[in-house]
Amino acid sequence: MATLALGLNPCAITINVFSGTRQPFPSGEDVLFTVRDGNQQQVFRDYVNQPSLALNGLPFHDNFGDNYTVVAWANGCAQAGFTPVKVTPALPASLDLMLVHKDAQFNFSEARWEAISQNLPYATLLTAGTASPDAARGRYMDVLENRPASLASLFNLVTAMAEINLPSGTPLDYIREVIWDKTMAQDRFFAWADRGLVDQVIRAAAKGLFAPETATAVFHAGATRSYKQIQFGEANVQLTFHENDTRTIDGVECIKLEPDIDYYKDLGAHALLEVEANALTGSLTDPRQVYVLRWMAGRQAGIPEFEPPYHLE
Repeated sequence: MATLALGLNPCAITINVFSGTRQPFPSGEDVLFTVRDGNQQQVFRDYVNQPSLALNGLPFHDNFGDNYTVVAWANGCAQAGFTPVKVTPALPASLDLMLVHKDAQFNFSEARWEAISQNLPYATLLTAGTASPDAARGRYMDVLENRPASLASLFNLVTAMAEINLPSGTPLDYIREVIWDKTMAQDRFFAWADRGLVDQVIRAAAKGLFAPETATAVFHAGATRSYKQIQFGEANVQLTFHENDTRTIDGVECIKLEPDIDYYKDLGAHALLEVEANALTGSLTDPRQVYVLRWMAGRQAGIPEFEPPYHLE
């Protein structure tokens, strides 16, 4: 426990650090914690060899200065952080961060075909549009063995979309088939979705869950409109519609859907956290970074834990 110089109405933050397995970071490994207040004044910076740090006596400003930024780093790991962590004397703040090694690898032991083909909501999408279970297994194993980052991205997006409550159902309820070709990338996939999803997202945007993206076709070739989730500061789902690309599946008129996830809702958060985005893969969004950011955002928002059927180690 770290105690700072007490001032009037002191505040407290408890910081917990987890590994890419979604378990507490190993004890005995040094973690460097840096904490700044909303005025960008550093109030704490030191190494701790435990996965949890309790800071007491943090200054309370009763203004934007109470929007704290917390960054954690360990040797060999990509740093992680969160902002804003809002403090008040009335209620101690709590923050969960995830540190993963810079060379972290995907572990799909939870996603073996025998298990994943029975695991909703993934099973329905993995088997749709094939002539036989063997064909579904074959295309899944091809992506698993040859494009693991693409599979991790698919799992990130499906898991995140399952948590989005539209006026009726979730986005997954409207997807009829995933498109299993080379367009399935480490930052997005394409699918055929019931055209009714467009109206559902528009209605959700009217309630403040999504915001429309301007100049959609500039960023998504051939797209007609796009909406980005605005629930979190990090790792929000973006749903892009290609309404001129159509197909009828089982009597349902479908359009092409392009889901993806951006790291940050605004560049200011990115700058404050100093996260080395794209450090591992060049210019494309890294599903490992999305995994970390979405898990942390969900923990901070108090929603069910983000648990795609893989982990990082």
